[in-house]
Amino acid sequence: MSDTGARTARPRVLSGVQPTGAMHLGNWLGAIRNWVALQDSHETFFCVVDLHAITVPHDPSRLAEDTLTTAALYLACGIDPQRSTVFVQSHVSQHSELCWLLNCVTPLNWLERMIQFKEKALKQGDNVSTGLLDYPVLMAADILLYDADLVPVGDDQKQHLELARDIAQQRINARYAPDPEHPVLKVPEPLILKEGARVMSLTDGRSKMSKSDPNEGSRITLLDPPEVITRKIKRAKTDPVMGLEFGNPERPEADNLLGLYALLAGVGRERAAADCAAMGWGAFKPLLAEAAVEALRPLQQRYAELRRDPGHLEAVLRDGREGASAVAAATLQRVRAALGFLTQD
Repeated sequence: MSDTGARTARPRVLSGVQPTGAMHLGNWLGAIRNWVALQDSHETFFCVVDLHAITVPHDPSRLAEDTLTTAALYLACGIDPQRSTVFVQSHVSQHSELCWLLNCVTPLNWLERMIQFKEKALKQGDNVSTGLLDYPVLMAADILLYDADLVPVGDDQKQHLELARDIAQQRINARYAPDPEHPVLKVPEPLILKEGARVMSLTDGRSKMSKSDPNEGSRITLLDPPEVITRKIKRAKTDPVMGLEFGNPERPEADNLLGLYALLAGVGRERAAADCAAMGWGAFKPLLAEAAVEALRPLQQRYAELRRDPGHLEAVLRDGREGASAVAAATLQRVRAALGFLTQD
């Protein structure tokens, strides 16, 4: 029932980023840079998850532009549309339809126990939307539509992937595919990418760098100009200890900033620790700023080129939509048939 026998032998990977807020170093180093490497060994699908972006209050006048910005940043970071399928989530209608079908088999209490929903609902109070509660089911639909073998996830998304696995295994396959040799939906596995997986805030080394942090100084965005990068790093929180080191729980800022330097300068953690072991913050911060500026320079140049040629970006997303839709339509048809819907001509 699955298309897995007919496709390439390479394992399939799917991931995406919301087009809300400016993409930052955490998005790049913790996710997208790893996606680029996966293109060599996996069949890769990368979407801009704009349907997820409206689960919280958003600015309608910005959504389309932010979607294009995110797609252009994918390409600027090294996602190659000749090797990957790059598309916008809302352009593939099967995401919404499969989400509804999965909603009808997913127990409400599974969603109510999701940690991210509890945290965000506390912040939003009476304004919390049904979409925020249902976010994990839409994420499950995103993943399951493409028969993904692997899904790159950080610690904060592990619970959502487990939900997708449970929906596929317990609520669809166990009920509607009595032959385990022919499941309706593929059950994906997590792909945990270790290095750079958690880039922390510049203002609090114990908190993850986040788009939603109201303090813009907490993050370096991928499109920050050199002077802004330098200023943010100059103001980054430090401690009074001379020398930088990894692994000291009493020095989270040292661990985070030294880790950033190792990644951005490309020197590795061992050499970074040795080079900076006796270095004061006054000497280290300019070094980190220079590494950040130089690491982002080619990315920013490529982004500017892409935005000067809107026709190219539109063509990439159009081709991506067509490729993604073909896969998604086949999966949705399997689910519709398994659930007993009248077939369409």
